[in-house]
Amino acid sequence: MIARAFFATFKAILSDRPAFLLLGVSFVLYSFFYPSAYTGQVAVRLPLVVVDLDNSASSRSLAVKIGATQQARVVARAPSLNEAQILLEDERATAIVLIPSGFGDEIRAGGQGVVSLYGNGAYLLRSGAALSGVATSLGALAVESAKDQARTLGAPAANPLKFIERPLFNTREGYGSTVVPGVVFLIVHQTLLMGLALLAATLREAQGRTKFPLRTFLGIALAFFVLGVAEVFYFSGFVFWLQDYPRGAGRLGDLLLSGGLFVSATIAGALALGSFFRTRERPVQIWIITSLPIYFLSGLSWPIEAMPHWLAVFRRLFPTSSGIQVMIGLNQMGAPLSNLWPDLANLFGLTAAYGVIAVCRLVDFSGGAGLSSLTKGRIALSQKALSGADER
Repeated sequence: MIARAFFATFKAILSDRPAFLLLGVSFVLYSFFYPSAYTGQVAVRLPLVVVDLDNSASSRSLAVKIGATQQARVVARAPSLNEAQILLEDERATAIVLIPSGFGDEIRAGGQGVVSLYGNGAYLLRSGAALSGVATSLGALAVESAKDQARTLGAPAANPLKFIERPLFNTREGYGSTVVPGVVFLIVHQTLLMGLALLAATLREAQGRTKFPLRTFLGIALAFFVLGVAEVFYFSGFVFWLQDYPRGAGRLGDLLLSGGLFVSATIAGALALGSFFRTRERPVQIWIITSLPIYFLSGLSWPIEAMPHWLAVFRRLFPTSSGIQVMIGLNQMGAPLSNLWPDLANLFGLTAAYGVIAVCRLVDFSGGAGLSSLTKGRIALSQKALSGADER
């Protein structure tokens, strides 16, 4: 009976400590500890050094405005660029703001003042945030200068265009909101893959090539499917809310369909891959060398359009490539399923392809017995539990 194999699989997970840690504990730990690294999503109060070679009212006003922004704080005022560079090299400052001589005169004459910013190229995000703070200060100074010029020369014509910047989806413009929602589905994929492959490799290590009756095979796959869907909804429904990541309020039915296809493709791939492992340690070794390439191929860190064509095609062999795109589209962007059908179709095709491989390698159509009992308590997929499912 499929139900007997279903419950026996959960007993196997509970009795095999490494499998239980992977499938029952690791994703909960990941959900709290991994996002904590990105708690400070936006860089604030970055130390800046101001080199004011003009020493005018305008330059002093600009320095004050820079220190008043959220992104930056002025930690020193250096008399020369060389002295400021020493502070930058000692990492006591993130960037240098150089106000050249004649800055105030140029503004009073109705021209444009020039300000130079020097940042540490090793920390691009910090330098970018510092540049944003300086740009904000320059904008505030420009408004004040325009008012002064208007009193003298008359009010200028209104600007025909007004630029309003509003970020979509990632409203905080934070790094954590960009990375974590995609990585969590890589976590779901890798925990299911390693856990299922670990159990399969343990069986093969203990008793050689193992095949199950079809109903036993379906019971095992169903158990992991339920576990995977629970993980998907745990992250989508609880973790994203708890960590306050952007959510597009995807419909429950769409999430269930998309998450189900993603988990199905992952389980089918894990069953197919696990049938080739002969030792228990092999899945962990595979995980170590594949996690980072799989993430890069997902399209989150590098645009798919910028990949070589052969690599863009090759990436579709991994459930995470389409799965992450689908789940991000639903969870963070609120996209309808009609916009995601190419990735959904790819997940369905992977489920079918990997499922056929897994059935051919793991299913015994001759009606043979189930699994035999394994020693040392390393796994609880016992012959009694699973063969009893076959007899019913």
